[in-house]
Amino acid sequence: MKDLVKASIAIIAISAVLFYAVHLLETSSATSGSGSISVYNWGEYIDPELVTRFEEETGIQVVYETFDSNESMMTKIEQGGTSYDVAMPSEYAIERMKENDLLLPIDQNKIPNLENIDPYFLDLPFDPGNEYSIPYFWGTVGIAFNPSLLEGQTFEQWDDLWDPTLEQEVILVDSAREVIGMGLNSLGYSLNSTDLGELREATDKLKILGPNVKAIIGDEIVEMMRREEAAVAVTWSGQAADMMWINEDIDYVVPVEGSNLWFDNMVIPSTAGNVDGAHEFINFMLDPEVAAQNADYVGYSTPNEEALALMDPEVTEDERFYPTEEMRDRLEVYENLGLEMLGVYNELFLEFKMDMEK
Repeated sequence: MKDLVKASIAIIAISAVLFYAVHLLETSSATSGSGSISVYNWGEYIDPELVTRFEEETGIQVVYETFDSNESMMTKIEQGGTSYDVAMPSEYAIERMKENDLLLPIDQNKIPNLENIDPYFLDLPFDPGNEYSIPYFWGTVGIAFNPSLLEGQTFEQWDDLWDPTLEQEVILVDSAREVIGMGLNSLGYSLNSTDLGELREATDKLKILGPNVKAIIGDEIVEMMRREEAAVAVTWSGQAADMMWINEDIDYVVPVEGSNLWFDNMVIPSTAGNVDGAHEFINFMLDPEVAAQNADYVGYSTPNEEALALMDPEVTEDERFYPTEEMRDRLEVYENLGLEMLGVYNELFLEFKMDMEK
């Protein structure tokens, strides 16, 4: 009986030691940059080789998920079902996430590679001092088109999309801010308008565009343009770059009335479970060699000044994708319009899509 008691005590003691060891290991994983991190990003928005390289260099495993809109991303983070460690929202989404206490402050002492970022992309109004976000990519919204499928049409202005000869030739990106914003810009209004009269006018004008619209889709835009299933697409600059890489006939332009200048940044959600690992990942992505490789793969414009020197000058000097500061001055950054007004934009966008189905 005594032997049984001794054995039981020994088992309990060993179990306690093992439990304590596992607890220490888990605590270390959460605070020292080891273990794993969850990264939540847009689709096709990172070179997979870099994820593998980060894992090999740091020993941190990356659980990678994608989203298709800022709104869906914010909703999932707010629900808290998954503890994402790094996410890549756009500027107006960052403002909303700050307001809703969905972000943790960035410890810039742990991001030494921040010095590689062009100062133009730092300390912007949506996050003064970059307290909560670090630049990732930037770009514009414009028109990609294939002249070989057209009859001499050009697209200096948004109104050129309403050309009756373009019936079933135009693809639109599936995003309310971009499409409603395009309608507003075509009328000379701000794409951040909160004037209900201007928004109604823009929506009614978009309905006139309806017969020219072949599809309203997301990442599939690149493939449709590659296969020449449509001649024109309203899209983001990086998607246009992908199209042009595959099909050299395609061109890209930002209309003279203006358009959107956007910034996507890396943030640490407030539910993050590995904050040190998140900082390590962000700093890794800001390494010049890493940022250059990522920009070459993704096709969007990098804010990493040191990375530009490592990239093909034909790319970095192309003003369609790296517009000058003078050109950027006529573009607008999306503002956080508030939940109620965002709902108005979404309702009008849905109204436009439903009108197309009649």
